[in-house]
Amino acid sequence: MKKSLVILVLCSAATLLAQGPGPGRGRGPMGPRERMGEGAEFGRTIAGAPYSGVEVVSSTQTLANGNVISHKTETTIYRDSMGRVRTEVTVTPRQRPGQTTAEAPHTIITIHDPVAKVTRELNSAAKTAREIPMRGRGGAGAGARTAAATTTPRAGRGTRPTTGTAPANPNVVHETLAMTTINGVQATGTRVTRTVPAGQMGNAQAFQTVHESWISPDLKVPVLVKDTDPRSRTSTRQLTNITRSEPDPSLFQVPSDYKVTTMGHGRGAAR
Repeated sequence: MKKSLVILVLCSAATLLAQGPGPGRGRGPMGPRERMGEGAEFGRTIAGAPYSGVEVVSSTQTLANGNVISHKTETTIYRDSMGRVRTEVTVTPRQRPGQTTAEAPHTIITIHDPVAKVTRELNSAAKTAREIPMRGRGGAGAGARTAAATTTPRAGRGTRPTTGTAPANPNVVHETLAMTTINGVQATGTRVTRTVPAGQMGNAQAFQTVHESWISPDLKVPVLVKDTDPRSRTSTRQLTNITRSEPDPSLFQVPSDYKVTTMGHGRGAAR
């Protein structure tokens, strides 16, 4: 089971374009962010809005000596009209100290099927599949929401209304951005700019962090999320190569020549 959880986390981190709560809030190196693509889909079921695309996650960190560290990950995502989601991400293992031969890159394939109420992990090299029952969420019944009935998700913290008599934070500016076209789809945006005053964190001068997100009302997923924080790195997550047609149904099935192992509830033991 631990191995299963690690694989799911890797897929979500890649993302990505697809993608927790809708869309969820997590804390990465940049602080709060929307999970895109498959990340959004694994936390809920969205029916009636099929698409495919490639989530591209890139980050750049500039060190004090001017050296730049860059990372880029791509995840292919498919979602059909029933809300089933398939993600494919190629992982290149890091070479460990003392390791003379680097491990070959491999592709992690995950199929989240709220119709069958299982998550499947496919190993194309070994032709095996692990089938993990879902735990009371993502079903195709009352839990499934159609694109027409689902309201536009909150675009991060920037759209949460204030309640009670708590005064607004003068160091946080929320902006609603005009609808625009991003990577071929219409998207609405929000921007949250936070100013950290001089001395608040031992900083000699004030600095700002900016979180900007753009969500497609039709797809119900973020298509672009940008985070800028001078303390860490600049991160961009975007859904590219978007196609609005129905994916091939075979993408959501285990090939007939694969050996399928069904995992038990909670203990991860095959049965």
